[in-house]
Amino acid sequence: MTNNRDYYEIMGVPRNASDEQIKKAFRKLAFQYHPDHNKDAGAEDRFKEINEAYEVLSDTRKRASYDRYGRVATSDLFGFEDFSFGGLGDIFDAFFGATTTKAKRRAPQKGADLRANLTLSFEEAVFGADKQFETWRVENCSLCHGIGSQPGTNPQKCSNCNGSGEVRRIQQSLFGRFIHTTTCPHCHGEGTVITQPCRQCKGNGKEKVKRSLTATIPPGIDENHQIRLSGEGDAGRYGGSPGDIYITVSIKPHKSFVRKGIDILYELPINFAQAALGDDIEVPLLDGKTILKIPPGTQNGKVFHIKGKGVPRLNSRGRGDQLVLIRVITPQSMDSNQRRLFEELAKILPTAKMPKDEGHKVIEDTASKD
Repeated sequence: MTNNRDYYEIMGVPRNASDEQIKKAFRKLAFQYHPDHNKDAGAEDRFKEINEAYEVLSDTRKRASYDRYGRVATSDLFGFEDFSFGGLGDIFDAFFGATTTKAKRRAPQKGADLRANLTLSFEEAVFGADKQFETWRVENCSLCHGIGSQPGTNPQKCSNCNGSGEVRRIQQSLFGRFIHTTTCPHCHGEGTVITQPCRQCKGNGKEKVKRSLTATIPPGIDENHQIRLSGEGDAGRYGGSPGDIYITVSIKPHKSFVRKGIDILYELPINFAQAALGDDIEVPLLDGKTILKIPPGTQNGKVFHIKGKGVPRLNSRGRGDQLVLIRVITPQSMDSNQRRLFEELAKILPTAKMPKDEGHKVIEDTASKD
């Protein structure tokens, strides 16, 4: 050491510091002042000073001698050109951590998730269905079962990394030895080498296959809803589980019905006579027919509810209603007899008046439909 600074002062620890406290202080300071990390003037000298202090305080015999005499014999210090693995191993831990590529490489990896689209009819979305669809996915090779080797053979341990999947390179510098760990270029981190590749998957262990799958559509599903098929995605690696398939649904419009949440809207056209005198009219439903009683004096825009004939509640009980919207249709053409009757009727009918609140009702119902 080029000056007489106290080793404990250099490390920033008390004289009764534990080995763990000294080690922790060294890691922090080594990271802060290492020349590869700190380019400030004086960082290199500070780093040398820290290493010398740690070399003494981390060794029980040297520390006892220093505490007793206030110094350590020069012959007891390695010198920085020959600084070995004691302190430098701790620097390596401080910079790169203790995890290994092998542990990460061999951890089970879940397969990729896939996406698919399904188009449903109006009825399939309302009542549910089992829908078949086709998709491409990655699976373990059916011939070698994912091993990658021709059946009857097995991958061999990589001779370059001895099966570890990684190689270490030791670099000697002024500040000691640095160990660089990289993925083995020969086996690409697998730890094994396939000498006789499977003829079907060419040693990959995986193949792309077109599969026909079935998706169960729940009753009441709506536009852009997603369905997840668990475990039907790409195959995993190293024993990992397969991915999932996420299906987005779209629904074809119906020629007669419009969906309004859990209700179904149907527009029923009637003429002036039916509206004025009333009538019993057959109305179509998604699952059959029913007779709707139109009371006398029914106005245009009137909405009737047919209970429990709408859309099932998704993943729940009960159904919405079928809404029947009345449309009173004005004749666009009449024969002479019809015209005569309307002219006679016009002479005796009173001036038309808007029923109470009916005007607002028509506007609201029409806006809701649009």
